Amino acid sequence: MKTKSLSMFPFKLAWISLIASVFAFNSFGQKSKAGPSFDTADFSKKAELVDWLVRYDVVAWKTTDIVMTEAKSEVARLGAEWFCFQDRDNIWHAIYGKYWDGRYDLVFHYTMDSTGKISKLNTNPDQAFLNSHAQALITARSKLMTIIPSGSPRFNPYIRQNTDKTFDVWMFPAFQTNGMAVYGGEAVYHIDATGKNILADTSYFQPSFRGFETDPPREIWLNYREVEKPTLGSVFFVWYYKTYFTKIYIDNSNSTSTVIKDEKTGYIWVNIEKDPKKQNNPN
Repeated sequence: MKTKSLSMFPFKLAWISLIASVFAFNSFGQKSKAGPSFDTADFSKKAELVDWLVRYDVVAWKTTDIVMTEAKSEVARLGAEWFCFQDRDNIWHAIYGKYWDGRYDLVFHYTMDSTGKISKLNTNPDQAFLNSHAQALITARSKLMTIIPSGSPRFNPYIRQNTDKTFDVWMFPAFQTNGMAVYGGEAVYHIDATGKNILADTSYFQPSFRGFETDPPREIWLNYREVEKPTLGSVFFVWYYKTYFTKIYIDNSNSTSTVIKDEKTGYIWVNIEKDPKKQNNPN
């Protein structure tokens, strides 16, 4: 089945994640039948980051379900500046509130432990911590909105603060409300400690967004034949939607990448270098 080109989706940055991701993640490995031209180190780095991003999404998705049961008067105070983070004990936190007049107004603060148990906290993180995270998200969102056309798919944001207090913000197309899994755009920003200035922009956008309906489950191919390496967004798409499709292939110019499920070790990445005489062209 060919992809559908998407140009008329109503655009709205999602402050909730609608992906029903599987919470129990297995460790992932990597196999390769690729030759020396395949950048295994680069791919492994992206796969490790993507595993973290999807776990972030699970925290957001599960805590959002709790938010929707809270008092309507409190929910009405929320803005688009929600985010998650891990503390020194690797406990996940989910923060919901609104940044206005130079200050983050925290409304809900939850934690999720390794068993998936969610607790609501009455203690607040440091105000400067909240303010800078919110500001970084606003900076990233503002930048994204200047480079994608009106009617683009909804995006979900992910943020992580580095040891030097700078931020990395990633924004990928969300699971659309009409059931479409979308690819073709990935915003990646490195932002300073104030949250106000973009230090590096390694985003990647194809000429148009494309997507697949998630029902029925089937084999699909992501067309990235214009680039040699799997992009972060394409790796994210595969790991994110691996339970929705029977198989997802990233089709690059010189290789294909996919995940297979091993009953003993969980999901394993498989990267295969193409035979230049037999180029795949499924879509």
